[in-house]
Order: sequence, then C-alpha cells, then structure tokens
Amino acid sequence: MKNLLQNHPFAVEAFFKSSLILTFAAPIKQLQAILPICLTVDGFKERWGFVAVAIVQTKNLRPKGFHKALGKNFFLIGYRIFVRYNNTDGKNLRGLFILKSETNKKEMELLGNIFTKYSYSTTDIVTENNDDGLYRVKSIQSDLDIVVNTKEAEVQLPHSSPFKDWKEARRFAGPLPYTFSYDDVTKEVLIIEGVRQNWTPHPVKVINHHIGYLTGHEFGNLSLANAFLIENIPYYWKKGKIEQWQS
Repeated sequence: MKNLLQNHPFAVEAFFKSSLILTFAAPIKQLQAILPICLTVDGFKERWGFVAVAIVQTKNLRPKGFHKALGKNFFLIGYRIFVRYNNTDGKNLRGLFILKSETNKKEMELLGNIFTKYSYSTTDIVTENNDDGLYRVKSIQSDLDIVVNTKEAEVQLPHSSPFKDWKEARRFAGPLPYTFSYDDVTKEVLIIEGVRQNWTPHPVKVINHHIGYLTGHEFGNLSLANAFLIENIPYYWKKGKIEQWQS
C-alpha cells in the first residue's frame, strides 16, 4: 500500500514565493554512474552534466482543487540531476532525477514520504535578506551556507561555468517539465509532470556557497555553472504516471 501511495496519487499545487537555484557542472560519466538504468544525463556539449540545488519557499501547498486556506507553507531544498528519459511513446523527455529532499517542517517530511519517493528529511533552514540585496540561506544540520546578491546590476557567469552566456545557462535553470523515479524491482518508471506560469529566471551573483551534501557525495569535483532566482510563481504537479521500462 505504501508503494502505491508513493506514486504521487493526486495532483498538488502551490505558490512559489521564491526559488533559488544553483547549478553545478560535472563530467557526464560521473553523473551517469549515479543514475538508474532507465535515465541518461542531459548533457551539454557531450561533456558536461549538471546537478542542481534548489531552495524553494512555498506557500499554500495542498492537493489541487482544495481551497488555498487549507494549504501549508514550507521551505524545501531539493538536490537533482538533469536527465532525459525515452518514454513508451518514443518521446525523449527532459526532466530531473531527485537525489534527496529536505524541508523545515516535520509535517512535510511525513506527508512527502507517504505520497512521493523524494526521500524527505527535516532540517533547520534559516534565511536572511538585507536592503543591499544579499540573500542568505543557512542550515547547520545540512551543512549548507549560501549567500547571493539579488540586486547585482550586471551579473557575470561564474568563472568555472561551461556556458558562454546566460542564454545557454537558462536551459539548466530548472525546474524542468518532468521528474522521474525508478523502481529497480518492478522496473517501473514514475513520471510526474509539473506545470508553471510566468517563469522568468533572474541571474544572481553567488558570493559564497558551501553545500555539505555535494561535497560528501560521489560527484567528484563540481564547478558552479549558474545561479538563478525565480519569484512569485503559481505551480502545480500532475498526478503521477507509471510506465513499465523496456531496455
């Protein structure tokens, strides 16, 4: 029963007050080794794959169709790999593979792990804003500390970025249309489609970043590729769809 419930059995909606996304480049082979067999790295110039860390402040998160007064407010931190999947209709879908998810409230951890396979855990999340545009996200438990400048007039790409300009970089800003999970016992792929409105990522300058999960995982050396802030976005996730994977 738990496995059935974890297949995202109903649509969910929320309002994204803000979403700060830092994307890191790594050699394709390193990331491919982490992925389930049904997914391939969404590569750039046949060399780079990408891992993203997204810090999202959600408002009124609830089952779609419920009144927003019944929704809950949470902070979410997601660690994802940009991937592709060939579905049973022969379409090549572009999306994300969730490595780990964190939230600031136990309620979200419990519900998230009942209805999704996103591996939620509860952590401390503290944010700070000042009038100069500095935005800080810090978590002691998660060993995370990020500081960005949201008001920098002329934001340059990070020196370590493989992109030549922000137009290229926006292709890997996220979130993408689909999120994928894989059950290696049943050989089933769970596909969740997200629907967004008014999606305009704004480049931000990264002043400092330390993300313990990325330094302690099996990614090797990661290079900061881009950073974006997205604000005030209505968003919803459709009910999950299951496909039998065929090699």
